[in-house]
Amino acid sequence: MEALTSLLGAINGVVWGPVMLILLLGVGIYLQLGLKLMPIRKLGMGFKLMWAGRDAKPGVGKAAPAKEGDEGEISPFDALMTALSATIGTGNIAGVATAIALGGPGAVFWMWITALVGMATKFSEAVLAVRYRETDSTGYHVGGPMFYIKNGLGKKWLWLGGLFSFFGAVAAFGIGNTVQSNSVADAMDATFGVPHWLTGVVIMVLAGAVILGGIKRIAKVAGKLVPVMGIAYVVAGLLVLIVNAGQIGEAFGLIFYYAFNPMAAAGGFAGAAVMAAIRFGVARGIFSNEAGLGSAPIAHAAAKTKNPVRQGLIAMLGTFIDTIIVCTITALVILTSTVWQEGEAGASLTALSFDAALPGFGNQIVAVALAVFAFTTILGWSFYGEKCCQFLFGTRSIMLYRVLFVLAIPLGAIAQLGFIWLMADTFNAMMAIPNLIALALLSPVVFKLTKDYFDGKDVLPGEELGHDQ
Repeated sequence: MEALTSLLGAINGVVWGPVMLILLLGVGIYLQLGLKLMPIRKLGMGFKLMWAGRDAKPGVGKAAPAKEGDEGEISPFDALMTALSATIGTGNIAGVATAIALGGPGAVFWMWITALVGMATKFSEAVLAVRYRETDSTGYHVGGPMFYIKNGLGKKWLWLGGLFSFFGAVAAFGIGNTVQSNSVADAMDATFGVPHWLTGVVIMVLAGAVILGGIKRIAKVAGKLVPVMGIAYVVAGLLVLIVNAGQIGEAFGLIFYYAFNPMAAAGGFAGAAVMAAIRFGVARGIFSNEAGLGSAPIAHAAAKTKNPVRQGLIAMLGTFIDTIIVCTITALVILTSTVWQEGEAGASLTALSFDAALPGFGNQIVAVALAVFAFTTILGWSFYGEKCCQFLFGTRSIMLYRVLFVLAIPLGAIAQLGFIWLMADTFNAMMAIPNLIALALLSPVVFKLTKDYFDGKDVLPGEELGHDQ
């Protein structure tokens, strides 16, 4: 185990080094500029389309239902909720705390930057996913980086799609499975005294009941659970910030100052250089919102829509909601307390910060939130990993992958956390590389489809575009 940990650590240092940071931010900035900051300018339009996309049945609902003949299995809204189910997870609780513990308050600023450029990345991913998706032998729509590499770049690039699928199928067991069950088991043990193995078995049973039903069941659960859990967590965080209102201004000051200045050691905090703030801010930002990983477009490819740009506008909200809203709430809760300087890290730091403002039940709020967040993340990532496996081995491999994925949940609950985080972090980056290459090469397609949409050349009959939105 020590040798494997050392090897993964060495690989992690390379894939999360300066080259990866430049690639992630560079491609995001290039796409954002190529789109003329459209993802930021059209944020309001994205929310309107999301609300309109709640009902994908032709002719049903008051708010612009999907058009007759739209292809796909789930509504545009449920596609976003499925993507968010995988996105809003331990990264929003433990990941933010880890970024601050290792990179200082300045890491939060770099999480924000990653999110702003990541909105363009997520938009582009979803546009290409819908544009180049296929129908498999069972009649379901499948898409994502492996398919836009295959159908957009051609057969000579098929090996790159295969690489993405391999990394994705394996990474799902880390970022979307064992990391989640492990974090929940830790929180449940520390807060309620529940044994790790019992937490693992309970999650396995509940998740298995949903995962084995496929994308429609996952989307149905995500569409109900994600909005409720997200709003509840934000409300709890706002309660803490009301209690700590006097420290909010200082917290923002710390974030902006230490984004560009090294922070000296204080109390249990070991100190952090600016490069550490950038590295951990970007790494944890990507871990949390997944912009550039290529995971979310796998869900958006199943949406009932014929218009890639419309789904892209909905997809980019995932990055905004995850990082700019949910992660910021967590960061401010942590920084308005003094616990972060005492050497704590991960979910326990977030729990202690909540408990400092809401004594007696703050840590319980975090434990429950972590459990629900992690549960939905497991659901979403099971679908991502399954589609990667399907690309490599065909539709016959789907059920086997689902069963193995469900069985891995309790194993993650009792495993060593440090190794699991390292593995998840490493395979995250390795997923991103093929995807970012494809995004850069296919960017002219994204720019053209977007221009045609906003010029009115690719608008479906009866759809109101509204350039003032």
